[in-house]
Amino acid sequence: MSKKTVKLIIDRGNHYTIAVKGNQKKLYQQVQLTTEQTQPSSVDISEDRSRNRVVCRTVSVFNNLLGISSEWEGIKSVIRVERQGTRASVDYYQTAYYISSLKLSAAEFAVGIQGHWGIENRLHWVKDVVFREDTSLIRHSQAAANFSVIRQLAIAICRLHGYSSLTTAIRTIAHDLEQIFLMIINLEL
Repeated sequence: MSKKTVKLIIDRGNHYTIAVKGNQKKLYQQVQLTTEQTQPSSVDISEDRSRNRVVCRTVSVFNNLLGISSEWEGIKSVIRVERQGTRASVDYYQTAYYISSLKLSAAEFAVGIQGHWGIENRLHWVKDVVFREDTSLIRHSQAAANFSVIRQLAIAICRLHGYSSLTTAIRTIAHDLEQIFLMIINLEL
């Protein structure tokens, strides 16, 4: 995200929490230094166990922003999220950084950041993997946007009818045109 976009968000009276990635080299280095050289104002540690995964998350919030460029409009917090655990008996460690115009506790940021990943996993991952949106050969911008809306509608309809797995839904109804139309007709909105 650019400084112009952040300024626009603030100018319109909104707030932001934005992931800082390696492609924002200067900001990334500033954030890393800030989190290494100052003490966090708040820390939240949580552990999740699901399926064959164990994840320990440590969310640290830093409000001392002396090393961060003032060009980032409205910035009030730097957040570091450390994830470590095992997936299928393989150990891993990840660190992610965020900047925010909000001044919240680590526990509050943890809920928001994890909620965002829930959206990513429930929607974007499904569109990319199940519907293969990223490998679509539809290139015209309007057609690509239209098909994206159709995919999103299909996901919503399947979820409204109780399918938690889109793969199962597709296998169950993909060749049953009558059932597809009944699902659309019987929507209770």
